[in-house]
Amino acid sequence: MLKRRKILDVLMQKIFCFLLVGASILSACSAIPAAPPQTDASVTAEAPLSLPTTAVPDSKPISTVGTPHIDQPPNPEGPVTSAPPDTQSCGYQWAYQDLPELSSTFRQSLQALQPEAQGTAFAFGENCILPDGSVASFLPMETDFNLTLQVNDLSNESELGEWIVKAMQVIRGIPSDQIIGPRPGRVSLTFQAAGEQKSIVFYINQYEELPAGLSSPEILQQLQLLQ
Repeated sequence: MLKRRKILDVLMQKIFCFLLVGASILSACSAIPAAPPQTDASVTAEAPLSLPTTAVPDSKPISTVGTPHIDQPPNPEGPVTSAPPDTQSCGYQWAYQDLPELSSTFRQSLQALQPEAQGTAFAFGENCILPDGSVASFLPMETDFNLTLQVNDLSNESELGEWIVKAMQVIRGIPSDQIIGPRPGRVSLTFQAAGEQKSIVFYINQYEELPAGLSSPEILQQLQLLQ
């Protein structure tokens, strides 16, 4: 009887210990916080933000109204304009060009004063000579006049001076739109008498700048000083 009791006591102690250990394990597990359930809001908050994308520029050139379309070839039937010659490639050379119409009217005006008179007008300037020797253009600088008058005596300064005044009245009466070039032209006047001649050369502005009130001999003398 005593032996059975001891066996029951041992068995109760083991059961008690087992229950005590199990209670401890359950107590420890209950102390660990449970993870909160995931919701749609939490998933959205943790998702990475999408960045805006930058459009890649088109490599094809853009055609605008002010410029021709790059993709299209030039119109072969369109007007073709040639560029003026490059002046840097020019070799300049003094040159003359006849002015037939002006020469004709100038001569007629002189012959109205003296039937034997002769006169011509021409443009003086420079030719633009290209490396191949051709003339690209003529650049006029002034309109010059040559005239020949008959006189009685080459030593008569009064007569020569009077003819200078008359010839200059004809030249200064020419319309400005018939005068070519920016500079004042030159007058080359030749007097002839008894197989001899005498010449005088001056610029138009030199004549116009003579003092007012000069006599005919003084006009001749002043212009001779400019030779």
